[in-house]
Amino acid sequence: MASSGDERRMVFDIRGRRKNVVKAVYAVLALLMGLSLLLVVGPFSIAEIFNDGQSNNSGDIYIEQAERVEQKLNKDPDNPDLLANLTKARINAGNALVEVNPETGAGQITSEGRIELEKASEAWSQYLEATDEPSAGLAQAAARTLFSLAETARTNGEIQNNIKAARDAQLIVAEQRPSLGTLSTLATYQLYAFDYAGAKKSEKEAGAYANTKFERENLENELEQIEKRAREFEKFIAEIGKAEKKAQAEGKAIPNALSEGGNPIGGP
Repeated sequence: MASSGDERRMVFDIRGRRKNVVKAVYAVLALLMGLSLLLVVGPFSIAEIFNDGQSNNSGDIYIEQAERVEQKLNKDPDNPDLLANLTKARINAGNALVEVNPETGAGQITSEGRIELEKASEAWSQYLEATDEPSAGLAQAAARTLFSLAETARTNGEIQNNIKAARDAQLIVAEQRPSLGTLSTLATYQLYAFDYAGAKKSEKEAGAYANTKFERENLENELEQIEKRAREFEKFIAEIGKAEKKAQAEGKAIPNALSEGGNPIGGP
């Protein structure tokens, strides 16, 4: 239905000069998040963890694998091994559907790929319910997948839920395979999930695995910068939350506050 110009104005208005400021904040957050993950995790590709060496850009092979596993799950829905295999297949399918940006050379998740990663997230949740001893390797892939979903999410709730889920998955990895890398990655996810106390604890534990004073200082400096940006992000998210509550109280549609400014974690 058509509406007047005033009615179409978003409750959380980020147009004009404010829009440019928000985009600048988003760009800084995205850059620092990418750099922080590169430093604590190193370059990675989700497919490198599970890829069986077959090259298939369409992802059809992995989708077919997932569908075969789902048929077996119809008869045994709580089988943790089948759920783990389903999670792997969906992750590989989503990763195979990534497209390379010709201008930047960076991989971008397609809409089809995102659907596969969302299915992987669902399978991961079912796997956690079905097992008492989750696999650290699968948890690592799940954490990266969930963070990728946060990067490409379009709403406040989706971003936060996926980041928290990534944090929880990385916690499994860090508990089973504690190291400078796994614990510092956990601290990064915790900061963007606004779990500052947990991040401090993980930072301290990660520091114990540093081999040199330089490594410890580098870790402290990096996480300090990430925390500053995470707190800026938290304030922005709080402002969005107020706008959403106001819309609900006034009986208006909940505004998609990220639609104009973009995703603060890394999406367009």
